[in-house]
Amino acid sequence: MSEAGGGRGCGSVVPQRAPWSLVATTAALCLVTATSVWTAGAAPMSREEKQKLGNQVLEMFDHAYGNYMEHAYPADELMPLTCRGRVRGQEPSRGDVDDALGKFSLTLIDSLDTLVVLNKTKEFEDAVRKVLSDVNLDNDVVVSVFETNIRVLGGLLGGHSLAIMLREKGEHMQWYSDELLQMATQLGYKLLPAFNTTSGLPYPRINLKFGIRKPEARTGTETDTCTACAGTLILEFAALSRFTGAAVFEEYARKALDFLWEKRQRSSNLVGVTINIHTGDWVRKDSGVGAGIDSYYEYLLKAYVLLGDDSFLERFNTHYDAIMRYISQPPLLLDVHIHKPMLNARTWMDALLAFFPGLQVLKGDIRPAIETHEMLYQVIKKHNFLPEAFTTDFRVHWAQHPLRPEFAESTYFLYKATGDPYYLEVGKTLIENLNKYARVPCGFAAMKDVRTGSHEDRMDSFFLAEMFKYLYLLFADKEDIIFDIEDYIFTTEAHLLPLWLSTTNQSTSKKNTTSEYIELDDSNFDWTCPNTQILFPNDPLYAQSIREPLKNVVDKSCPRGIIRVREESFRSGAKPPLRARDFMATNPEHLEILKKMGVSLIHLKDGRVQLVQHAIQAASSVDAEDGLRFMQEMIELSSQQQKEQQLPPRAVQIVSHPFFGRVVLTAGPAQFGLDLAKHKETRGFVASSTPYNGCSELTNPEAVMGKIALIQRGQCMFAEKARNIQNAGAIGGIVIDDNEGSSSDTAPLFQMAGDGKDTDDIRIPMLFLFSKEGSIILDALREYEAVEVLLSDKAKDRDPDMESEEQPFSESDSQNQSTEQLALGPREVGSVDQEPPGESSANAPPESAPAAAADEAAGVSPPEQNSDPLEHHEPTSLDGECTDLDNQLQEQSETEEDSNPNVSWGKKDQPIDSILADWSEDIEAFEMMEKDEL
Repeated sequence: MSEAGGGRGCGSVVPQRAPWSLVATTAALCLVTATSVWTAGAAPMSREEKQKLGNQVLEMFDHAYGNYMEHAYPADELMPLTCRGRVRGQEPSRGDVDDALGKFSLTLIDSLDTLVVLNKTKEFEDAVRKVLSDVNLDNDVVVSVFETNIRVLGGLLGGHSLAIMLREKGEHMQWYSDELLQMATQLGYKLLPAFNTTSGLPYPRINLKFGIRKPEARTGTETDTCTACAGTLILEFAALSRFTGAAVFEEYARKALDFLWEKRQRSSNLVGVTINIHTGDWVRKDSGVGAGIDSYYEYLLKAYVLLGDDSFLERFNTHYDAIMRYISQPPLLLDVHIHKPMLNARTWMDALLAFFPGLQVLKGDIRPAIETHEMLYQVIKKHNFLPEAFTTDFRVHWAQHPLRPEFAESTYFLYKATGDPYYLEVGKTLIENLNKYARVPCGFAAMKDVRTGSHEDRMDSFFLAEMFKYLYLLFADKEDIIFDIEDYIFTTEAHLLPLWLSTTNQSTSKKNTTSEYIELDDSNFDWTCPNTQILFPNDPLYAQSIREPLKNVVDKSCPRGIIRVREESFRSGAKPPLRARDFMATNPEHLEILKKMGVSLIHLKDGRVQLVQHAIQAASSVDAEDGLRFMQEMIELSSQQQKEQQLPPRAVQIVSHPFFGRVVLTAGPAQFGLDLAKHKETRGFVASSTPYNGCSELTNPEAVMGKIALIQRGQCMFAEKARNIQNAGAIGGIVIDDNEGSSSDTAPLFQMAGDGKDTDDIRIPMLFLFSKEGSIILDALREYEAVEVLLSDKAKDRDPDMESEEQPFSESDSQNQSTEQLALGPREVGSVDQEPPGESSANAPPESAPAAAADEAAGVSPPEQNSDPLEHHEPTSLDGECTDLDNQLQEQSETEEDSNPNVSWGKKDQPIDSILADWSEDIEAFEMMEKDEL
């Protein structure tokens, strides 16, 4: 998410008020002092190197933005692996992730103010003209209210803010007559019907053309929304009201915030993740600072900064006190139960909490910001990117990384607050990793799995809206930016809203007088206004001293689960509670402890043991909590043992010209043949087998001899295919799914089973590709005589020797090349299934069962997935973490038909030779960049 982009000191945007209630719009007060203090603790980065890195960011943006405009526009987003646009209804559904797409050229609108920040005023002017002439907001499509607000409404308002700034300067946009604001107003009125609920909380989705209630709308039946979905509207809606004078937008957003505040859990002052929009009941009662809640907290503080209403600051401070009391376990931030805040709700963290150190900078609480940021950086150094979720002992929990910008955001604000050049080095690492691992010829591709380095055909609009903005500002000096960034506040999508809105068309809404604010410890408010005496003691190594203990936290420390237990459990002389890992069903003492915790043990007919907890039967409330924690640990232990029987995903990397390892495809492993995790990778040219299904003796053995054979799934067993291509002399095999359109993006990965016989005779590696990934290799093979691939357990570094065979070019040529770009819903993580209140059940881990042979022709079932993966781990080396399969299942739903035939939404499919011709200059630019790095 995003923090305030700058400020002119405490109280600069609000009337004078009591000292405790002041807040700086960034940590502006401490910038001057901090710079001179911190640079003594680390070697400063030269102006020349900062300029070089800033120019590199510009080139990267050009690469992403240019490829979007060339290959995807007017589609919403670019698919960088296949070099075409993602259009709703024309690609397999990705579930809720697609709710951000509304056939309104999302990436272009989301990128508008980024163009100005990067001093691309001509491109900005062209982009605004395209938005005005091409974008239609009246499409028959169901979209997320949250995503449409932060990306589209925010993008239009940010573009308008900078358009009028440029117009006032007298050099650009002289023709502009507030057209973007008019579009924003049109969109605002289209979103208003979503608020037609008794609570004032908006429906999560709305049809842009038909609204909510009409039969044609295909929405309006939802009952739940996430806290961030309902609580991340006030900045954009209030700005729209202040720009236009129409108070209705700000009033609706305030009402939603008021309702969320009233429904907080009064004893803990925490809010849950999901709430019923009609009754106000909490549906998911876990609470944290990551997915589902994150930007609700952000917007409370920023609403105070932008609007000057004390009630927003009071609410934020009340929540912040609870966060630091219950959720913060430095350097970790762990979800808890809102009714039992001393009890952790899970033992993993999601990537969206990476915004929180930046918010703490805005708050002025610098020490925990440094600690959490450093922990996250250590995770990134281990995996190159921040996984979507990772456990408390820093194992990968969810392996995807959709190029999220939250960590870059916090890095920028920590640098702004401290001036510590350490954070410039962090930013440099982010740039290098993006170019080395995510850059592909048609843009930047999301990581399907950070462990293998495989790519996903996805480049979200927020990558252009946020990532390049924060990275450029990190290395830019004041004279590098054509306007004063301190005059604006950043929304959660990093769109810029001017601070002068605080005194324009002020709403007549009164402060919520029905709420009661609890008395808090005064120390909570010591941090409200950054004070260099407090934040920066007279020690130039202060920040370094905070970071130092965390340097090896990922590689060596591996905390033991870090599950918090009530202090009452550690009373003097009391035994520690029974842990799932120690439980033995034959131990009478353990059975007695279970009974005390309200846990019953049931022996099933198949020999397994089932555990059921009834909290009401526990001896005390503390024992009931111990029982609940024991049940969670048992579920996690069972899940982990199941995962350890599975094989990790593999990678197919195209290493020949002109790909050079830039394209990495996610592949499923086999339970037979050469294990790529234990043996050296297999490299070779590919060839199609005849017959293509590989179910009989090959008639073209000379074609596959010494090569990796391509075979189609179906009509016989996987093992039979492997034997036939091995007998023909193949050194490996790739099975391509015969279900046209299947993709690892939308289908669960599985491992190919044997045939129930001894498969020790199969000595070659076998991997499985879904249809979409397989077609990338087949298309390349049709265009080129030789396509070479690498089969491995994870992607390898690119081959500089092969790339150097290309024609040389000058550095000036490389500088002229182009370069660019959620949902963990608000940016969401998938919901976790909950047991009924007061009752939970789990099966104790069964004995390991041998993998069942499956008839390949009938299809293979994916490994069993766990709906509530609250994993408990012993302290182990991260080298063993690749035993986890990607277990995020994404629902497939019916695609929507294109309802607007007047706009050219067709795919821009091109033959590979045409695409590669377009890529050639980008490839040369990338080669020069890598040489510069060396």
